[in-house]
Amino acid sequence: MTMKFLTAAIFIFLLTSCSISSDNNVPQFVRAEWHLKNVSGGIDGVNNNFDLNTIIWAFNESLGTLNITNNNTDTTKEDGFDTGNYTFSLINNSNNSFIVINQNELGSLTILNNQLIINQNEKSTGAGADGYIYTFKLVEITE
Repeated sequence: MTMKFLTAAIFIFLLTSCSISSDNNVPQFVRAEWHLKNVSGGIDGVNNNFDLNTIIWAFNESLGTLNITNNNTDTTKEDGFDTGNYTFSLINNSNNSFIVINQNELGSLTILNNQLIINQNEKSTGAGADGYIYTFKLVEITE
């Protein structure tokens, strides 16, 4: 009798603890987007803040392309590039990385704590002055 009870208890436990669910509902990482948050510096000493989704940079490393969506309508704000597709590459030296867009070096590139910073005052050829500093926030897209 104890064996029948134990068998029944195990069967009920297995039956109630099993789940017929699929992982199809678990969000999957699709792509990374960099949303421009701030542009500072320049000759005028600007400090322009942007809401998320206003200016988005999406890099395709395997193709070496950069897709920019620029929805900024305030023409008084420095915001970098217009909407479009650009080529990009990186210059790496022993200590720093520099981003080149459409064959023009833009500045140093630093990624730290889900932020990307492009500093036009630092180039592979040396320090500059009166350049802009672009600060982006990483947004991971899942579907």
